[in-house]
Amino acid sequence: MEHHGTPTRPRPGDRAQAPDPRREIAGTDVLLRDPRLVEGARRLGPRLVKQAVAQAQQRARAGEIAAADVADAAVAALPRTAAQLRPVLNATGVLLHTNLGRAPLSAAARDAVREAGGCTDVELDLATGGRARRGASALAALLERVPQAQAAHVVNNGAAALVLAATALAAGKEIVISRGEMVEIGDGFRLPDLLESTGARLREVGTTNRTTAEEYAAAVGPDTGFVLKVHPSNFRIEGFTRSASVAQLAALGVPVVADIGSGLLAPDPALPAEPDAAGWLRAGAAVVTASGDKLLGGPQCGLLLGEETTVRRLARHPLARALRVDKLTLAALEATVRGPSTPTHTALHRDPAALRERAGRLAGRLRADGVDAAAVDSEATVGGGGAPGVVLPSAALALPAGLARALRTGEPPVMGRLEAGRCLLDLRAVPDADDETLLRAVRAAAGR
Repeated sequence: MEHHGTPTRPRPGDRAQAPDPRREIAGTDVLLRDPRLVEGARRLGPRLVKQAVAQAQQRARAGEIAAADVADAAVAALPRTAAQLRPVLNATGVLLHTNLGRAPLSAAARDAVREAGGCTDVELDLATGGRARRGASALAALLERVPQAQAAHVVNNGAAALVLAATALAAGKEIVISRGEMVEIGDGFRLPDLLESTGARLREVGTTNRTTAEEYAAAVGPDTGFVLKVHPSNFRIEGFTRSASVAQLAALGVPVVADIGSGLLAPDPALPAEPDAAGWLRAGAAVVTASGDKLLGGPQCGLLLGEETTVRRLARHPLARALRVDKLTLAALEATVRGPSTPTHTALHRDPAALRERAGRLAGRLRADGVDAAAVDSEATVGGGGAPGVVLPSAALALPAGLARALRTGEPPVMGRLEAGRCLLDLRAVPDADDETLLRAVRAAAGR
C-alpha cells in the first residue's frame, strides 16, 4: 500500500514571485556592441552614445519602454551631430532673426565650410611654399563686389570693426558723432560705451533729431581722430529731422568712418532707403564698416572697406590679431560673395502672390489630414538690425495656438509666432524645399 505523507502547507513567504522585468534590460557592454551604436560612436564619440544608452536603460527601469526596446530607444536618441545646436525652421516672419543666428548660409557657403574643415591654404602660397596673406581670396572677392573700395579687411563682427577703427585711428583723440546716432546695438551694449572703451573721446554734436554739417565742422579740430557716421539700422526717427550726408562730412578734411550696419554692399531696389557700402565709399568715406551676417547673407563677421592706406593701417594694428576670423568664416564669406543668391536675398525678394498660393496649398493638405489650418496674409520684417520700418507682404499658415510649443520642441523645431490667438508660420523665410519637412512637423505636433 502506498503511503502518502501529510501534505506540507505553503508558508506565507513561499509564494511564487513574478520575475523582475528590470533584470531583462541588457547591460551597457552588450548594448554598445549593437552595430548601430558602434556606428554612432564612430560618428559622435563614445561619450554621447553611452549617455543615450544610459538614458534608454533608465526609461526601461521606470517602465516607460520595454526592456527589448532599449537599443532602439538609444539609437533614436542619438543627436545628429556632436554639437547641441539644432537646425530650426524659421517661420517667424523675421528674415534675420538674431536668436536663430541671423542669416542662414547658402548651400555654396555650407559646402565651402565643409571643405575648409580640414587643412587649407588659408595663409599659404602653394606655388612658392611660403606664407601668404591670410584669407586673400576672400578679400579679393569683396573687392570684386565693391570696386569702390581700394582695400578690405575682415574681423569677427560688426562691433569689432568699429572697435578696431576707433583704436587704430582715434585712441587718445576725439571721435565726432551726432547725438542722434548714439545707438544701442543690442543686448544692452551701447555704441558710446563701446567706442570709449578704446581710449577715444566722443565729441557729441547736434540733437537727437537734427544735426547739421556746420555743427560737425565746428567740432572738428587738431584732436579729431575721425568723424563717425552711423546709419540707425535698428530704429527710425521721423518728422522734424535733419542729418549731414557722408559727402558733406568728407569735405571737412578729416577721415570719415561710416557704419552701414546691415551689410548691404550695393543698392537693392527692395530697400531703397537702406545705405550701401558702394554708395558711401563713392560719397567719400575713408572706411565703411558692416556686418556679414545681415543683408549680405553670410557668416558672422565685420567688414572694413575703404582707402588703401587707412585699411592697411587697421589691418596691421596689434588689435587686428585678436579680432581676426578663422578659416571657416573666410570660406563661408568668400562663397557668399562669389556664389549664387543667398537665402536672405531670396527671402527678401519673394513674390507675395506666390507666397499666398503656397500657403493655400499647404493649408489644404493639412486640412485633408484633419489639422485645423488656414492660409492667411502676413507681414514679415528684415530684422537683425536692418531696414527698420520696412514691411514685407507675406503669407502664413494659421494653426491653433496650442501647437506652438509642440512645434518648437519637435524634430525639427519649427519657430513661428503667436498673433491674434493663433500660431502663425510665416513662409517668407522658409525655403520651398522645406515644405514637406514643415508639413511633417505640423502633423506630428497635431498628433496626425
